[in-house]
Amino acid sequence: MAINTYIKNGKTLYEVYVGGHDARGARWQRRKKGIETQRKAETVEFELKRELAKAREDVVSFRWSEWLEECLKRMRMDLSYSTVMNYESSLNKWVTPVWGMTEIRLITKMQVYDMVYKEMDAKLTPFTRKTVLKQIRRIFQMAVEEGHLNRNPCLGIQVKVGEVEQKVLTNSEVEIFLREAKITNHRFFPIWFVALMTGLRSGELMGLIWSDVDFETELISISKQWNNKTGFGRTKTQRSRVVPLSEDLKLYLKELKLQSNSQTDFVLPHLSEWTNGDQAKVTREFCESLGITEVKFHDLRATFITNLLSRGVPLARVMSMVGHSQIKTTNGYLRKAGVDVKGATEFLGYKMPVIDYTANIVNLADRRK
Repeated sequence: MAINTYIKNGKTLYEVYVGGHDARGARWQRRKKGIETQRKAETVEFELKRELAKAREDVVSFRWSEWLEECLKRMRMDLSYSTVMNYESSLNKWVTPVWGMTEIRLITKMQVYDMVYKEMDAKLTPFTRKTVLKQIRRIFQMAVEEGHLNRNPCLGIQVKVGEVEQKVLTNSEVEIFLREAKITNHRFFPIWFVALMTGLRSGELMGLIWSDVDFETELISISKQWNNKTGFGRTKTQRSRVVPLSEDLKLYLKELKLQSNSQTDFVLPHLSEWTNGDQAKVTREFCESLGITEVKFHDLRATFITNLLSRGVPLARVMSMVGHSQIKTTNGYLRKAGVDVKGATEFLGYKMPVIDYTANIVNLADRRK
């Protein structure tokens, strides 16, 4: 900080310089020249010092990149590894390059709209845009809950996505699927069979160990899932649950345990295609070879759910077994199974007309007479 003099056109003028660091630690500098008197220079210096003091004391607003990293740290304590990775990879790919150094309090609703509809690749599907918008909304909502924002700028912005038709196997297709897999001794048969008999998610199946299976109570305890990168972690919903063992599954698991390698405690084999994420492709290709509905691996879970619902198993019971955190999720499968509308057309007030053709023939004969 200094007041210096210099000569210009034969006249003595003053220059004021004030420097320091703001609340972020960034370099802060101000310089004013052409001041005519010492007194005015001192006044200018005083005002610049006040600006610097204010810059030092200002409450620091998070920039997007800073707040995102803070949110990811918190998410890692509560959410599954895969969920956090989806947030990190998606937002750092599409959003951070644009908003990285922008303070979150300065991001407007219009900027959010432009991000979703203009900044992102034009070839992206509406589903991807909706997913990114959902992630952005959550990051801003965390800022609102922490008091860093008064309002979520994503409010009122929506991405319309057509309902994705999820495929399921019919009962007869399941029988064909399992029979052919067993006859050919397909490497995925143990995984497919347990998936169709329990409705477990892929990570839950992979994390299943023998101590989770209680043959006496005929229950499987689901409290974790397995990820090839991080090992064991909490389930998707962070909740534990139990799934009953059917008689068929109990007998099969007992046989499988006798055949299993004593060096591993995992119930199912960790095949390379499974750990590499190619289980959907393997499942679809096998269905194609059989000429049945070409489902993906996750659709086996949907097959399990719709099968139970179509046979009258209560919605709440199915929801509990498969680990849905919201009833609307299970309700979607209820519509798929057609349970909510089954038999409704029996109440129509009209039906196929019954015509007595013999009576018509008699009447025609009478007319000829």
